[in-house]
Amino acid sequence: MDKLSLLKTFSVVANEGSFTRAAQKLDTSNQLVSKYIAELEKQLDTRLFNRTTRKIHLTEAGQQCLQHANHILESVNDMESQLGQLSSEAKGLLHVSAPVSFSTLHLAGALSAFQQAHPNVSINLQLNDRKIDVIDEGFDVALRAGNLTSSSLIAKKITSIKLALCASPAYLQKYGTPSHPKDLKPEHYLEYSYVNYDNEASTLIAALKANAQKVTPKLTANNGEVLTNVAKQGEGYVLQPTFIAGEALSKGELISILEDYVPQSISLYAVYPHRKLISNKLRVFIDFLCEYFKDTPYWDQ
Repeated sequence: MDKLSLLKTFSVVANEGSFTRAAQKLDTSNQLVSKYIAELEKQLDTRLFNRTTRKIHLTEAGQQCLQHANHILESVNDMESQLGQLSSEAKGLLHVSAPVSFSTLHLAGALSAFQQAHPNVSINLQLNDRKIDVIDEGFDVALRAGNLTSSSLIAKKITSIKLALCASPAYLQKYGTPSHPKDLKPEHYLEYSYVNYDNEASTLIAALKANAQKVTPKLTANNGEVLTNVAKQGEGYVLQPTFIAGEALSKGELISILEDYVPQSISLYAVYPHRKLISNKLRVFIDFLCEYFKDTPYWDQ
């Protein structure tokens, strides 16, 4: 009894929530489905379902097993598609995690263009600025902006992201234009709470961190658009990527300051598990984003 058949049966039972419906979907008997589940539980030495007379529920071990089973079955399907050349067309469902502001401002257009080019690929997009666990949370790929630490994941650069320290004309008129990071007023700092471009070699970053330790920043938020809009009202200064602040800078609503001290550009990466066979749908998705945004993205041109 091969394990793939056991895992496939288990996945269908878990998704259908019923041995009977699973048997109907697999075009087999209830007895064989029950036999396969019992054999898998025996091999794993754990109970996968809690059974009552009316319903079945996954145990905690069953929930973990389902995540692994779905990854294994999807990888096998991808392998068959690629190595057997069963289809030259990308297809299937991609689970994608991406930063909030970048997605609302720029990813929507890219996704629309991608799905026009690849209509058989569906996307489940989850927006979150925190560092998610790609494997444990079941994502095929995560888009991350910043300086990545070493990990067991594969990271492919999508595009470069410039940073800008900004303040409104009204703020600069009232408090003056700083010529050095030491001239910044720490109580006016509008701080992004998920910052991921710390560079200890940067005089500006060092000053911002030192100031934040001495004085509570005027506003701390986990959304760069909110901070940028507050800065436009003359309430302080903010360090933000140009994909957020670029429009306000071009309109003169914000002015870039201390440009000689701003850290070098960071990058937007596509991060995915190295242990998983990269599927055709994921490969074309990453390649499409690289071509769409290019190394110098449109908002910096």
